[in-house]
Amino acid sequence: MTQLTMLYLNVVGWFQDRERDERGASLVEYALLLVLIAVVAIAALTFLGGTVANTFNNVGNAINNANG
Repeated sequence: MTQLTMLYLNVVGWFQDRERDERGASLVEYALLLVLIAVVAIAALTFLGGTVANTFNNVGNAINNANG
């Protein structure tokens, strides 16, 4: 075999080995899922943050007024 053929077979074998290894794919999937959850949580806090703060303030004021 020529050196070019050997190089080609080595490169093809390397890519085939990487194709069978799915650990990296799982890691990327988990990272994307984590980013999606973080984006949804930040969006929810951004849109509902004022409402939740007002609700807690109203409850706190009601408790203070009830205690006199």
